[in-house]
Amino acid sequence: MINLLLKLQRRTKCEMWKKWQLFHATDFQSLMYPCFTFCRILGLFPYRINASTFQTPKRSYILPIIIICILFICELITLYEVDVINKHDENVPKTLERNCFYILGGFSTVVAYALNGRRMHLLQIIMEISSKLPPDSYFKMSILIHAKDIFGFFFLVGQATCYYSITGVCHLRNLLVLYILLITFQMDMLHMNCVCILKACFKKINDNLINVRELIVNNESHFLRQHNRNPFVLMELKMLKKQHLMISDTVQMLNAIFSLQVLASVVMTFAEITFRLYFYILEWKSQEMSMFNVDQNFHNVLLIIFITYYCIKIMLIGWACDTAKDQAMKIGITIHEILNDTIDKQIKDELQMFSLQVLHRENTFSAKGLIVDATLLVAIVGNITTYLLILIQFLVAQEVCNKKITNNVTEIIYN
Repeated sequence: MINLLLKLQRRTKCEMWKKWQLFHATDFQSLMYPCFTFCRILGLFPYRINASTFQTPKRSYILPIIIICILFICELITLYEVDVINKHDENVPKTLERNCFYILGGFSTVVAYALNGRRMHLLQIIMEISSKLPPDSYFKMSILIHAKDIFGFFFLVGQATCYYSITGVCHLRNLLVLYILLITFQMDMLHMNCVCILKACFKKINDNLINVRELIVNNESHFLRQHNRNPFVLMELKMLKKQHLMISDTVQMLNAIFSLQVLASVVMTFAEITFRLYFYILEWKSQEMSMFNVDQNFHNVLLIIFITYYCIKIMLIGWACDTAKDQAMKIGITIHEILNDTIDKQIKDELQMFSLQVLHRENTFSAKGLIVDATLLVAIVGNITTYLLILIQFLVAQEVCNKKITNNVTEIIYN
């Protein structure tokens, strides 16, 4: 009896390991497990999944309230140090960059905690919609989703640890920076994961429509004349139309819940890349820069790493939203291809209604009117170049003015 219980316990542990095995997701929970785990560590996941249902215990609200209060106090202290007393003797561009980071990061964090309830409802709906996806879809998505979630989280933690250990500086301001970076990263990755799942759902609908088209084309000569087979195609089309409507509603809900956070993240990314490129140019231009200056070289390496991190993150978000939008548009193209291949009036009427639904439900991922796709990435690159040139022009003008003042003072002294 004891041996039987031990074998059962080992088998249960083995099944749980297979269920949660990395890069081998089989359902929604195993796909989102790393992201949910990191969100729970940061206090952003006060849910409990019980029998495929998200539940929120009342005591789970205590930790978010404590974190928000501590964050608010730390934000006020840090902004006071940056803007009022200027404790670290920062120049104007550095002060602007710090204000953008702390204000946008703090805003994004507060919004993330405030929308916990609505986000739970969204995740519940996505889990129900994605339950019809085949295991192969989860496996393909898990390779990217697990890799970026795990590598990104430990990359930020490892970089901060390395910086604090080398510089020997670790105070409230640095911890606040790390927490804001982790919160922003996790919310961006959670949004991207949901977009990828919805893209897979759109692809599943498109694949089913392609199967219906092949069925109609291969059996057009006798299939449509058999009235007992006609309802099968109509039922399939109605079911796909209903699924498309549910997914489209979920896309709108996703945009409504994540719009403020995505907008803050995009603006923060734009500001950070612009200012950090400017700071790197200043360091590169500085006459004190030397290959033997370890601290300065280490600081330059950190600037390059952070610029690369922000570029990769915004590119991944733009890629996910753009490919998901394209996948949703392919459904309309497939519907019109079926319309051209069928002669049955009932099927044509159902396809036309499906086409009107696709036309009226523009499945784009946006943030308060800002559409997130490949065009946004192009716009960000163009604006970064423009504002960087403006900052460089101000720098050159300042140096010219300082040089003229120095020359005038020198002439006055010698005269």
